[in-house]
Amino acid sequence: MDDDIPYLLLTPGPLTTSKSVRRAMQSDYSTWDVDYNERVEFVRNELVRLAAKDRELHTSVLMQGSGTFAVESTLGSVIPPDGKALVVDNGAYGARIVQILERLRIDSAVVGLPETQVVTPDLVRFALETDAAITHVVMVHCETTTGMLNPAAEIGMLAREFDKEFILDAMSSFGGIPIEMLDHGIHYLIASANKCVQGVPGFGFVVARRRTLEQTQGWARSLSLDLHDQWDGMQKGGGKWRYTSPTHALLAFEQALRELSEEGGVAARHARYTENHRVLVDGMRSLGFETLLPDELQAPIITSFLSPSDPNYRFDEFYAALKARRFVIYPGKVSDADTFRIGNIGHVFPDDMLELIGSIRETLEHLGVQP
Repeated sequence: MDDDIPYLLLTPGPLTTSKSVRRAMQSDYSTWDVDYNERVEFVRNELVRLAAKDRELHTSVLMQGSGTFAVESTLGSVIPPDGKALVVDNGAYGARIVQILERLRIDSAVVGLPETQVVTPDLVRFALETDAAITHVVMVHCETTTGMLNPAAEIGMLAREFDKEFILDAMSSFGGIPIEMLDHGIHYLIASANKCVQGVPGFGFVVARRRTLEQTQGWARSLSLDLHDQWDGMQKGGGKWRYTSPTHALLAFEQALRELSEEGGVAARHARYTENHRVLVDGMRSLGFETLLPDELQAPIITSFLSPSDPNYRFDEFYAALKARRFVIYPGKVSDADTFRIGNIGHVFPDDMLELIGSIRETLEHLGVQP
């Protein structure tokens, strides 16, 4: 653990970054400066390279704000006025997509499932067969509500079979789990700077089929979140954002992309996250904790654990005691189970997870709690 950070963030983002990513933010740039805009173009091109084998067919656009801003920008810009979205909702972020569509007055249908149930292709197929008005299929890849991984490739192939466009919220998976746009049938892939690429908060991004995005001009329900116009401005301006750019976050993200490449790319990062998860789960089970999800549904991004039933257990006390030992975990988000979550992503390594397990053991003894 770096000595210059107050604690290790074991959360789904913002997350712990490297010293060099933090150092990259120590320069100031003008958003009109050609040097800065060349860096924007490097980032855009690198995102396409990471997401798509055929770079000519794809493009990328950056959008100010949190990941939800990028999701709302995409939904509000690429679904036509007479379009209809089919949403997979098996967690808080699928539910947020439904809420965005309702607020934007975009017609939608929902495949609603419990938070611990993965979607099956048969459920999506039935919805597509029974509703010809659907134009887009929308799904969250890794639902950090629980840590569950939804089957993106299978759902993307179904969307292709029915000639629907597929929008994938890959917020917590892109950069940490291998994804390929064409192989997964994706038209729009949405993620954020402060997730598996290991940058800092400030903007989200969308990797898109160029031809599909070109056809969306004039559909946006918002001025500032108009995805087509943002993309068009970056294309014509050589990386120029329409409105004030998060310059320092962009510089950090550029460095984070370089470090992702130096690590060995997405496959190598996925291997590290998987090992982090394995060490964490093995250690927690050795202490008596149970995971919320079965292993076959779990992504190596964030892990939900059932809270101890011991009457001495209070999450706030558990959290504070771990924070005093330099580990910050996350509260649970599942509606019908008492849980807490521990993230496996960021500038975090298996040795950190081993140290965490030791700190949790000490904390349980200190609090007099039996899992």
